[in-house]
Amino acid sequence: MKLATPLKNLDRELARFQGRLKAGAVFIALLATVLLARAFYLQIMQHELYIQRAESNRISLVPTAPHRGLILDRNGRVLAENYSAYTLELTRAKTDDLEATLAEVGKLIEITPGQARRFRRLLSESHEFETVPLKSKLTDEEVAILAANRYRLPGVEVKARLFRNYQAGPGMAHVLGFVGRINDHDLKRLRETNVEQNYRGSAYIGKTGLEQSYESLLHGRTGFDQMEMDASGRAVRMLSRIPPVPGKDLRLHLDVELQAVAEHAFGDYMGGLVALDPNTGGVLALVSKPGFDPNLFVDGIDPETWKALNESPDRPMVNRALRGIYPPGSTIKPFMALAGLELGLRKPADTIVDPGFFSLPNSRHQYRDWKRGGHGVVDLRRSISQSCDVYYYRLAVDMGIDRMHDSLAQFGLGEKTGIDLDGESAGLLPSRDWKQRRFKQIWYPGETVIAGIGQGYHLTTPLQLAAATALLANGGKRIEPRLVQAVRDPLAHAWQPQPGVVRGQMAIAPAHLAAVREGMMDVMRPGGTASAAAAGASYTIAGKTGTAQVVGIKQGARYEASRLSRQYRDHALFIAYAPAENPTIVVAVMVENGGHGGSTAAPIARAVFDYYLTGKRPGDMKLEASDATE
Repeated sequence: MKLATPLKNLDRELARFQGRLKAGAVFIALLATVLLARAFYLQIMQHELYIQRAESNRISLVPTAPHRGLILDRNGRVLAENYSAYTLELTRAKTDDLEATLAEVGKLIEITPGQARRFRRLLSESHEFETVPLKSKLTDEEVAILAANRYRLPGVEVKARLFRNYQAGPGMAHVLGFVGRINDHDLKRLRETNVEQNYRGSAYIGKTGLEQSYESLLHGRTGFDQMEMDASGRAVRMLSRIPPVPGKDLRLHLDVELQAVAEHAFGDYMGGLVALDPNTGGVLALVSKPGFDPNLFVDGIDPETWKALNESPDRPMVNRALRGIYPPGSTIKPFMALAGLELGLRKPADTIVDPGFFSLPNSRHQYRDWKRGGHGVVDLRRSISQSCDVYYYRLAVDMGIDRMHDSLAQFGLGEKTGIDLDGESAGLLPSRDWKQRRFKQIWYPGETVIAGIGQGYHLTTPLQLAAATALLANGGKRIEPRLVQAVRDPLAHAWQPQPGVVRGQMAIAPAHLAAVREGMMDVMRPGGTASAAAAGASYTIAGKTGTAQVVGIKQGARYEASRLSRQYRDHALFIAYAPAENPTIVVAVMVENGGHGGSTAAPIARAVFDYYLTGKRPGDMKLEASDATE
């Protein structure tokens, strides 16, 4: 039997279809509303934003690094300058195969192992999109070869860069410092000080010395070129330009020839020297020997050279004038003498009898004088000229360590001088409280005794000694050492003098100061500990010798330098000013393992005085610094 096919309900089907049609229409209407709303938002509400974005895609700001300021000595000799050279640089993000690219470059021009090592070190410190120098100071032939083969060297560019050049040699390295490539630590510091924008396009920043201390002046202000770009990102034309502003030039108090004379006078010895103008605080010479070549750091030093410098037993990277801390030895005696007079513990005419040793009450231990048998009857002037230890052993005990600390602190010992260079050491001026804090121990009377002759815990720098000696020379004015004499704005072309800084004026009785000065002049006269160094001088010198022990000597034993290796011999020190009647220069010298101050350190100061006051230079000396001036 055949089943009948049911008839469709057309009305129901039609109603269902119309429902679907309405739902679709509503959905389409909603989508259209959303699209229209989004179009309204983008075209009307965000019109200005996207106009700016489109314009920024069309226009690019290209930073232009400024010329770094020059550094000149007091006579206009150029010590640090700029020069332009081509450098080969590589961007890792634009290179498909780094090793293959390096191999291809090596076939075209010579890449030394040192350059390759430096490149890989810089590469490890850089981001993928940053350009890293592979070879600097390309020859014209190398530039031509690389330009002809650029199409097959993706990520490789030849760029014109400004480089720093230091003409004055290793002796000025600790003064000038050096520039180096900006690293992550530098970037962090630039962000923290809100000056990162000013370093767009710059690859270098001051790392040490004046280059670091005066970075904000030397760097200048970055410029920008507004370039129109095509769709492929190539520059079409320049729309506008904000030119860079060159950094400011620095003129120093320092005389590069005086510096060279001082370096030459050291000979084979190591040590530090500071020469100051006692009236202004201007640094006339600042020597730390040995030095190093700052040009090695400009474009990134290779690891082997850095290791050799850093691990050298001579420590050429240490600025001995600012950071070298040594016992002051007998150079402390003029300051002790003046403190004793000011405290009323001594009078200039007071005398003692020096038997060659000193002992504390109820003690058999003998603190020896440097002269076997002693100096006999000694007054204040003779205590300085003969450097009598027993006189100052007794004075130290009468003064006590706390009064000694407070008195010597007035001369700036035990604190930073405030020189316009970073990295200065404060040295150490001990006291009872200091030892308790440092070692949790009491202060012993014997420690007071040796402190009176600048031994024990007392440590100072050549710079501190120079600043303290300047106070004796200028009548009690405590000046702040300064290297920079004037700053020149490249736009105004006028030098702006930098005023000296005076920290205060010590109230010193003229008679007391005169007595100490006379004693220091006696040091340089026949019979004084440095008389040989002053022989034949056409001017009067006031000075004080010093010897600082490196190794201890047992009770009853005698110091014999000839039996010791050089590194265990005493340090030689000397402080002085001249002309004694109207001082214009102060010198502090420290010669590491030099033995006696009178025979080793004082002749170095004499050479400096001779050149500065009379123009006399050692006959066998050749000036290493360039003769170029601005």
